[in-house]
Amino acid sequence: MVQGGRGRRAWAARGLWTGAELAVTLGLLVLLLVVHQLWWTNREARAAAGHTVQSLEREWGGSPRPAPTSATVPDEQVAVGDGPALDGPQPTGARAAPATRSTPRGDQAYAVIRIPRISVTAPVAQGISKAGVLDKGYVGHYVQSAQPGQAGNFALAGHRNTHGEPFRHIDELERGDRLIVETRDTVFTYVVDSTLPQTSARDGGTIAAIPRSDVKPSYGYSEPGHYITLTTCTPEFTSTYRLVVWGKLVASRPR
Repeated sequence: MVQGGRGRRAWAARGLWTGAELAVTLGLLVLLLVVHQLWWTNREARAAAGHTVQSLEREWGGSPRPAPTSATVPDEQVAVGDGPALDGPQPTGARAAPATRSTPRGDQAYAVIRIPRISVTAPVAQGISKAGVLDKGYVGHYVQSAQPGQAGNFALAGHRNTHGEPFRHIDELERGDRLIVETRDTVFTYVVDSTLPQTSARDGGTIAAIPRSDVKPSYGYSEPGHYITLTTCTPEFTSTYRLVVWGKLVASRPR
């Protein structure tokens, strides 16, 4: 009986030890997964996106002329330079350089967005697929929306967490902050106008040609214009809702 009791206790101890080892192993695997998602994917995507920006600039023939260092556009720099007029309504009192007209192929990086307030520089690619665009650290262009500088709404999406997370801090943007979009021929300057802190992931009105929330109609616009829309997931580390930032085109110049 004594030996039987000792045997059962030995088996129980061995079972507890094995269970503890499995728990530790599982914990390490979860930790490695978290590190991969929160650190490694950001490291890899940011490096790849940075190389893509450099490649685009080389292809375009060098970096554009320096922009103002202030995050907010000074009043005296709102006027745009000479050049052919944009299609449709123009920014008040302005003539602008030609907008991007050719349609990029799917997943192609064809522009660069710079957001000085939150220190973001990222490629803009056609489409919003995860594997082909967003998980590379790129900002994705909603294909049904306008191209940079065109009348309508140039609508973009980007990750808020992991894979480069270019839009992680767009909730910190303030009215008047610059959103600079560079293409092969033209540099467009938009300024932040308003923010919709939270809406449904299915709120298609936010990226319409005249953007206005279908869920919260008090947010948005009622007149045609040259808009830009930034969309990302909210709250952080979830994909339940969408955060939306809108801006308006105020300036453009040739590269």
